[in-house]
Amino acid sequence: MASLNVGNLGEYLREQRRAAELSLRQLADAAGVSNPYLSQIERGLRKPSAEVLQQVAKALRISAETLYVRAGILDEREREELETRAVILADPSINERQKNVLLQIYDSFRKENGFEPEPQPGADTDTDAGSDAVTHPHS
Repeated sequence: MASLNVGNLGEYLREQRRAAELSLRQLADAAGVSNPYLSQIERGLRKPSAEVLQQVAKALRISAETLYVRAGILDEREREELETRAVILADPSINERQKNVLLQIYDSFRKENGFEPEPQPGADTDTDAGSDAVTHPHS
């Protein structure tokens, strides 16, 4: 099954590279990987690491999470959650406290709908301690 994911990934990368009008060599240079290695990925012979996928995604100007799903590293729901979190965290119009509150609300809605929140770096996410440690805004 992993080879199917890798083949699917390779086909997708080739399509994205062609859509970006990049040669294999140009993409390899932009992503910081060797030309033969990138060729093997496109042909489904190699399964790249998440780091390599991130470099390739950046060079193609596409979502790394999309490549992670294609490679079987993430499932679709995880990708959607990560992209939602990334949009919130990248928004320059709100401050850090507001971002944290939004993420807490997002997690509570996901949990209410049967999805467990993903642990955040530096956050106390132990479910027992986390509920006590989280400050809920009361207007």
